[in-house]
Amino acid sequence: MKNFTPTEYTLECVSTGREFDDTGWMLEDRQCATPSMVRAIYAKKQIEVKSDDWGLYKFHDWLPIRRTLKGSAAPVTYKSEGLAAKLGLDNLYITFSGWNPARGAKMTTCSFKETEAYSVCGRMSDDEDRILVVASAGNTARAFAKVCSDNRIPLLLSVPADNLDALWFEEPLNDCVKLIATEKGSDYFDAIHLSNVTLRSKRFFAEGGAKNVARRDGMATTMLSAATTIGRIPDLYFQAVGSGTGAIAAWEANLRLIEDGRFGSNTCRLIVSQNAPFVPMYDAWRVDSRVMLEYEDSRARRDAEIIDAKVLSNRRPPYGLVGGLYDALKATDGDIVVATNAAGRKAAALFAETEGVDIHPAAAIATASLIKAVADGRVEREKTVMLNITGGGERLYKSTLAATGRELWMLQPSLVFPVDALPEDIVPRVEALFPEPEPAPAAETPEP
Repeated sequence: MKNFTPTEYTLECVSTGREFDDTGWMLEDRQCATPSMVRAIYAKKQIEVKSDDWGLYKFHDWLPIRRTLKGSAAPVTYKSEGLAAKLGLDNLYITFSGWNPARGAKMTTCSFKETEAYSVCGRMSDDEDRILVVASAGNTARAFAKVCSDNRIPLLLSVPADNLDALWFEEPLNDCVKLIATEKGSDYFDAIHLSNVTLRSKRFFAEGGAKNVARRDGMATTMLSAATTIGRIPDLYFQAVGSGTGAIAAWEANLRLIEDGRFGSNTCRLIVSQNAPFVPMYDAWRVDSRVMLEYEDSRARRDAEIIDAKVLSNRRPPYGLVGGLYDALKATDGDIVVATNAAGRKAAALFAETEGVDIHPAAAIATASLIKAVADGRVEREKTVMLNITGGGERLYKSTLAATGRELWMLQPSLVFPVDALPEDIVPRVEALFPEPEPAPAAETPEP
């Protein structure tokens, strides 16, 4: 796709400021003694946004990628009229990641997790012979499955059994994508643990989650979409969070936009939300603790089962490490708020009524937090507000498929493991899902 030259960048340890080359799939600074994010430092300080036919890669100046892949789409930002009028806001901008062709939004997985997948897989080298491992609560798995299937990249997904209904596709996937699951009643943390066990095999390598600069900078394209559309950095940013990675990415994009010099010098205030009763980051934040509070496993699994926005149920988010969500909120004078299932459902209905498209439960939680902030007088009418709709248009997309007589294809797990499965029972069975290619026969030695 296109005439692409790998993006020039280095890595910087947030804790120490040490700058170093990315010599491979680096997720941390091995010389740093403190748990810390690393950031990409791009050679190009003023971003040159390409045309829409580049898809997500229109922002490739600030994506740490070696290659581009087919099929991507970028987030779309537009000025709200319907919801803005309802809330009494003069400058409400919606950044929409999902399916809404009327607005130019064409992510067929209907989630902003596509921004992560296309960026992460673009960071991989063409000659990578190991198998990528991704743990997910649902939407991330769907995005990586699509990207890896379309581009023939071997992938192992680990997802809780209760979230498998998120793995729908418009057509069967390539056999290079395999799925394993944790048993019914388990949660995202259990799926992460299962994926970590598989990494004991040298045949697999971890995608890296929030520590992967490509994941964060892929998600940062939501802020880049907003700022380049509006012409300035927003004043306030609303998003629901499970790990907080999207908000961290928005903060990092804000710093780059300030350095760019053409979008203002203000720091955008991050207002992030969790879906009650699953609110571990909110609980830590309200007592100003960098360290997450104790969250008993059975209670966490129960709370994760209750919430509508299952993708927000991360028990071990990158909250307290240097450069994580705690620091992002402190740096931006931000806040964590909560919204109930009922508030989210009401917000989703209002969004559909005023903006004409359905949204995912996580995006509904973000919308509910904006509605409450306005009602509480925390958002001034003239402020430039960015509402990050991280997924939507799924009902619209599925109805479009149904209208053409096409049925959804569901990815089924090849293996399901109990949460207490032993590594010796897991690793060899998972390895067997990806038969190693047989060595080429030795060339015959001609007879003298």
